[in-house]
Amino acid sequence: MSKPAWKLFIFDMGGVVSRNTNVSIPVAEHLGLTLERFAALAHEAFVKLISGAIDSAEFWKIFAKNSGIQVREDLLAFFFRPHQDPEVVDLVRRLRGRGRVVVGTNTIESHYRTHLDRGDYEPFDAVYASHLMGLAKPDPAFYRYILDQEGCAAREAVFIDDVPANAQAAAALGIRAFHFRGAAELKEQIEPLLPSTP
Repeated sequence: MSKPAWKLFIFDMGGVVSRNTNVSIPVAEHLGLTLERFAALAHEAFVKLISGAIDSAEFWKIFAKNSGIQVREDLLAFFFRPHQDPEVVDLVRRLRGRGRVVVGTNTIESHYRTHLDRGDYEPFDAVYASHLMGLAKPDPAFYRYILDQEGCAAREAVFIDDVPANAQAAAALGIRAFHFRGAAELKEQIEPLLPSTP
């Protein structure tokens, strides 16, 4: 029995392809807050930020209203210092030609621009960024949008994300989903999906 013809591989960016992308810890420390307190104060505005409903300036206005703390620079951009995982990037490059390989990411404008400037999206065929789509994981519409744009059925797609809820949401639509826990494990998971080379 032949293996399914996988047409599309969707990679999350932060926490999968790129490391050191979670700025919440350094931002919270800078503001003298616990991570939990910062998350509670920022959550509502951050949901709007990653879906493109507001920009960073508005995010910090809402944060100031909620916290009483005035922030005069965009700390979400200042503390964003990503670096790529070379093993994952190597896997991405190997998958090119086996199908379309794209990014499906929850992100914000400043982080998106940083990745663009660094060339981090170069290995991919396309980038689907939440703030530009107006949709964010784990909303099923996020995945459906990518499938529609790529002309791909759910059963023909593979999705990789470091957040379990995001992988579960993809799997619920019939996408072959993997919870990322490291490059070595991901290679072991992906390899059986690929046709043998002659």
